[in-house]
Amino acid sequence: MTKSSSSPSTEGQCPARSFNEFVAMLALCMSLVALSIDTILPAMQDIGREFSVPGENTQQFIITALFAGLSLGQLIVGPLSDRLGRKVTIFYGLGLFVIGSLLCIVASDFNLFLAARFIQGMGAAAPRVLVIAIVRDRYEGRVMAKVISYVMGIFICLPAIAPTIGQAFLMMAPWRGIFVLLMAIAAVIFVWLFLRLDETLHEEDRRPFTLLSLWQGIKTVCTNRMTLCYMVSAGFIFGAFMGYLNSSQQIFQSYYDLGDKFPLYFGATAAAIGAAFFTNAQLVERYGMRAVIVTALIAMAIAGGIFGLYEIIVHGQVPLPAFMTYILISAFCMGMLFGNFNALAMVPMGHIAGMASAVIGCVSLVIAAGFGALIGQMFDNSLTPVTAGFFGLSLASLVMMYFAEKGTENAS
Repeated sequence: MTKSSSSPSTEGQCPARSFNEFVAMLALCMSLVALSIDTILPAMQDIGREFSVPGENTQQFIITALFAGLSLGQLIVGPLSDRLGRKVTIFYGLGLFVIGSLLCIVASDFNLFLAARFIQGMGAAAPRVLVIAIVRDRYEGRVMAKVISYVMGIFICLPAIAPTIGQAFLMMAPWRGIFVLLMAIAAVIFVWLFLRLDETLHEEDRRPFTLLSLWQGIKTVCTNRMTLCYMVSAGFIFGAFMGYLNSSQQIFQSYYDLGDKFPLYFGATAAAIGAAFFTNAQLVERYGMRAVIVTALIAMAIAGGIFGLYEIIVHGQVPLPAFMTYILISAFCMGMLFGNFNALAMVPMGHIAGMASAVIGCVSLVIAAGFGALIGQMFDNSLTPVTAGFFGLSLASLVMMYFAEKGTENAS
């Protein structure tokens, strides 16, 4: 298994003409999940009306169903890729994603639509989780964190404009047209990977896929304190973000009555996360992943505490500029955390990269989906649930990091 200790190298592993193309290719793979969520956000009310969904909070299950499929899919595709290789597993996932998208188009009621979203999420798990495994096949430590940050920084640029794309499609066609777009993106990913990416997992590094190997992988991940703590921390932070994601359409279109301007404000949040990814790529090499994580978590907690007090002072009547200031600060902090949590969780797991990436992704996503659904369902036309989620879960992540650090001071 070839790794770089100082700078990226494509020698013998990827026929892409440049490292930049390699990063862009993986970024588009990772973007499929985010695009499947963010392009749908402006259409949620239309979908709810067509299927006679009772209450806006119930519409949030359009997002939750995809994450549920994504969580289960990650647990399957990781060990499967350790047996079959990264590329062919991604291709299987893309095929399942297209099937799920087609079922979304033809669904006749809300329950069938949610089932189709679940299938779509399972398919999207392959390109999402295996991007991390591909990077781990080739890099390690701080260089790995830098590459992941570049990938995620580019990937977040697409979700920043995705709601606007979804809104534009709604002006030209019914909401089902968005799923045609998603299938087209999946086809582009297939062709690009087929032509430009060699397999990164060599034959001699492949492992058999059995229930026993799956159980052993889960046990290995969950009994390593460093991996476990950073995996749970990632779940906490992503849970706070999912709570905001689930409630974003209601916050901007119902609470602030922004109507068609919603994609612009949501895109600003995504842009802040993307800017943080690029900033993080520079900071981790100079200061290390742990220092960046601690700083971002403390900043997020302080911002949440201050904004919570402000919300009390103004009796919940928070002006839009004040909320945008707070959410952009929180989004930037989150962008400094995502890649580093994943990278640190993967540090001890190089010998089972695909399996570990799957388990880490699955468990952290289950945690995140639980907290995200709880925060979303608590939405009561106020900002309190989202604010409390960011504040409380950032403090919880700091506690988990304290436990992760015991005996691992020199690992980064």
